[in-house]
Amino acid sequence: MNTSLTIMTKHGGLAALLLATAQLAFAHAHPAQQTPAPDATVEAPHEVAIDFTEGLEPAFSTLTVIDAAGKQVNSAKSAVDANNKKHMSVALGDLKTGAYQVEWTAVADDGHRTQGHYLFNVK
Repeated sequence: MNTSLTIMTKHGGLAALLLATAQLAFAHAHPAQQTPAPDATVEAPHEVAIDFTEGLEPAFSTLTVIDAAGKQVNSAKSAVDANNKKHMSVALGDLKTGAYQVEWTAVADDGHRTQGHYLFNVK
């Protein structure tokens, strides 16, 4: 093997290792499981819960449920589970038949912020 190829191979492996390490260091919290699931039609749930891929910072992570008229339907604040920082939920009152949007903001333990939303329907 010539010297330049050996150096490129060694540096290529090092670059891949550094890239993998950087991705772990800058991880973002994304939904791993949502209940109710996106686009699901369900009986009126009493809570919405999301399990994330990373632990969350409770002070900056939120979960809100909005009805079709744009009104927030959760009266309680969302909470990150103290025993499982990847789990966030919010309690709901009695929901009427219709479409609802879940809006979430997740700030990972490392400070990186992600946000998103999805819909579910109550039959």
